[in-house]
Amino acid sequence: MSDIGDWFRSIPAITRYWFAATVAVPLVGKLGLISPAYLFLWPEAFLYRFQIWRPITATFYFPVGPGTGFLYLVNLYFLYQYSTRLETGAFDGRPADYLFMLLFNWICIVITGLTMDMQLLMIPLIMSVLYVWAQLNRDMIVSFWFGTRFKACYLPWVILGFNYIIGGSYRWLPSRRGGVSGFGVPPASMRRAADQNGGGGRHNWGQGFRLGDQ
Repeated sequence: MSDIGDWFRSIPAITRYWFAATVAVPLVGKLGLISPAYLFLWPEAFLYRFQIWRPITATFYFPVGPGTGFLYLVNLYFLYQYSTRLETGAFDGRPADYLFMLLFNWICIVITGLTMDMQLLMIPLIMSVLYVWAQLNRDMIVSFWFGTRFKACYLPWVILGFNYIIGGSYRWLPSRRGGVSGFGVPPASMRRAADQNGGGGRHNWGQGFRLGDQ
């Protein structure tokens, strides 16, 4: 345990707290301490029921299960790797600047999420950090799975495709609204329960997909 503690303390401060929250919030939802229905970003619940915590919880929450665990772990690894590289590289000694960049990216993602029906924001924020790192290191040669090598400027697009392939049932191609839908549309049963408890508004969700279905 001391090795894990030493490793965790060695992570730069901002990345450490972000990483910890991205582990803790899904665990809280998985254990049922808080209903996952209250952790998604649902526009009507946020805008009309004043559930102002939803943009924050949706940034850290991911529905971990048999069909989603691998996708979650891979993106958790991306968070650790590329946020650490940015914080200790381009933003070394400038934590306030890095925090401002994350806050700016987050605000843009929340606005996009509200307008394009994205219920989960964890992966988009991680992808934004990865994209910034890739642009700052465009000509660096990076390695990906099976020994493939290419310039860093192409890495976000490779990982975008990778997330789509392993994401399975997650809607993130153009949705019924013509925008890019978020990962993990909540099951219809969860949405109905939230409506009954006053947690999720009365949004017309349509048929959608159930988590874990193919």
